[in-house]
Amino acid sequence: MKKLFLTLTAVTALTVASHAQTEQGKFLIGGQVGFQTSKQKDADSKFNSFSINPTAGYFVSDNWAVGTGIGYSWSNRDNGMDQEFKTNWFNVSPFVRNYIGEGQFKFFSQLSVPMAWGKQTVETLAGTTETKLEHYGVELAPGFAFFPASNVGIELKVRGLYFESQKDKTNDLTNNTFGLDVNSLAPTLGVQFYF
Repeated sequence: MKKLFLTLTAVTALTVASHAQTEQGKFLIGGQVGFQTSKQKDADSKFNSFSINPTAGYFVSDNWAVGTGIGYSWSNRDNGMDQEFKTNWFNVSPFVRNYIGEGQFKFFSQLSVPMAWGKQTVETLAGTTETKLEHYGVELAPGFAFFPASNVGIELKVRGLYFESQKDKTNDLTNNTFGLDVNSLAPTLGVQFYF
C-alpha cells in the first residue's frame, strides 16, 4: 500500500509540475546555434557558415505563449575560381505558440513570421559587388514537447506549412516559395527552458 501511495504521489507531482510550465505568467527561453564547414577535395572550394538565434516567450494565458527570436547568420563560400561570396543576415521571428494536452507530453502549434535583412558581397578579379537582400515569411509548424523536469522541455518539430518571399533589392528580383514540409525523417530537435 505504501509503494502504491508513493507511486501515485510521484505521478501526481510530475503531472502538476509539467502543467505549471505552460501556465499564464511563465516564460520560455531557447534558441538555435549552428556551424557548418566543408571543403571540396582536390579543389580550393570551401564553405563556412555560422548562425545564432536565441528565442524568448511569455505565456499570456494558460498554454498560449507569444515571443520572438532575434539572431544573426553569416556564410562565406569560396568556389576556388577567384570568386568569393559573403552573406550576412539579421533575423527577427515573432511567434505565437499554443500547447494542447496535459501532463509531461504536449502537442503544440506555432505560427511565426520570420523576417531577415542582409547583404551579399561577391568578390571577383573584376571587382566587388554588393547586393541588399530582404526575406519575409509566414510559417505554421506543429510539434511535440516532452517535459522530463519542471523547467525543461524537449521538442520535436517539423517545418509545416510555409510561405516565404526573398527580394534582391539591388537588382529588383523577387523569389516566392510556398510549401508543406512535414518530413518526419527530418524534424528539428530542441530544448526550451521554462520558468
